[in-house]
Amino acid sequence: MTSPRQIRIADYQYPLPDGRIARYPLVRRDRSRLLLYRQGDISETRFCRLPEYLPEKSLLVFNNTRVIQARLLFQKTTGASIELFCLEPVDPHDYVLAFQQTKQCVWKCLIGNRKKWKDGLLTQTVHAGNKTVTLTARRVATCEDIHWIAFSWEPDFCTFADLLDAAGKLPIPPYLHREAEVADLSAYQTVYSKIKGSVAAPTAGLHFTPDTLSALADRGFEREEITLHVGAGTFKPVKTETLDAHPMHTEWFTVQRRTVVRLLASPGRVIAVGTTSVRTLESLYYIGAMLARHPDALDEERTVGQWTPYEERLPDISPSEALHQILAYLDRQQTDQLTMATQLLIAPGYSFRLVNGILTNFHQPQSTLLLLVAAFTGGDWKQIYDYALSHDFRFLSYGDSSLLL
Repeated sequence: MTSPRQIRIADYQYPLPDGRIARYPLVRRDRSRLLLYRQGDISETRFCRLPEYLPEKSLLVFNNTRVIQARLLFQKTTGASIELFCLEPVDPHDYVLAFQQTKQCVWKCLIGNRKKWKDGLLTQTVHAGNKTVTLTARRVATCEDIHWIAFSWEPDFCTFADLLDAAGKLPIPPYLHREAEVADLSAYQTVYSKIKGSVAAPTAGLHFTPDTLSALADRGFEREEITLHVGAGTFKPVKTETLDAHPMHTEWFTVQRRTVVRLLASPGRVIAVGTTSVRTLESLYYIGAMLARHPDALDEERTVGQWTPYEERLPDISPSEALHQILAYLDRQQTDQLTMATQLLIAPGYSFRLVNGILTNFHQPQSTLLLLVAAFTGGDWKQIYDYALSHDFRFLSYGDSSLLL
């Protein structure tokens, strides 16, 4: 597989007028437009007609993560406003446990207006339900622009999830150039979201409605769900001249045994809903290859690296064998779910192993998400985006969608 280290990010630029960025979602999600791409042919329809265009017996894989109200605002006695943007718990293996903490917890955070908070404690009063809680934040460590923040609260009758729901603000994308509104609390969640943990929505899924999901079931399409908590780095543009200097962000995901079994039964028919589902599914292949090289590989390394597909010497096994390796590992561990981290960078030169189709929105210029689309469609990504721009498609998180086959 060709390494993309020397890819020039300037080659993945395109003009995106500010007016083409969708600031708000459509009232009816499934009335958004859907660009159809199949081996060079481009056309369009409405998203509500998606079931008519999917290959027969497709298995759709959704990311069921739920966006948390991750922005906590504190006011210092000097009047300065400090924002703590909760990215992930310091131990991200178990998000459920992290949200269930009832007295204290430690999270990795970004700090807004950091120069105004050099030391000391931040406090605020939170009204959670019919009770009042004093929430305190203390910085305990710093690594570059990421800070470890110890939160504590009393009385301790509520969980950290309760506190975020009561005091946090939804972190809608900065390129919307507006504050989150009440409508975003529902509009910026997929209708099938379940597991709290993301700081950004898996936006390809925002187009689905209960009616769309019912139409898929009526036509016999199968569904599976994975969980990948979307981090703040997902939508970050590449700022280095070439990819070799760009550090890929880490995201944790969980896949259930039954999903692996279903993938085994659906070769050549897997449609990933969103780039996060793509990265999770493709990471599964390399986890299987790591296990094929050494059955105890995951005891030492629980991350698929950024350059693993391109430079690590792994056995060249089939997707089926990779999935069987994962099932054997789950048997040895006597568990029904796999939790791993991935830094996987999918860029031109990458060979897809499990994914046969992608549902995705239109992404920012010079982003790793656009590189993923380019890897899947080859040079045709330019024609796809030219078509979308010239036909007035809406772009980015609240914009229109595409089905790439």
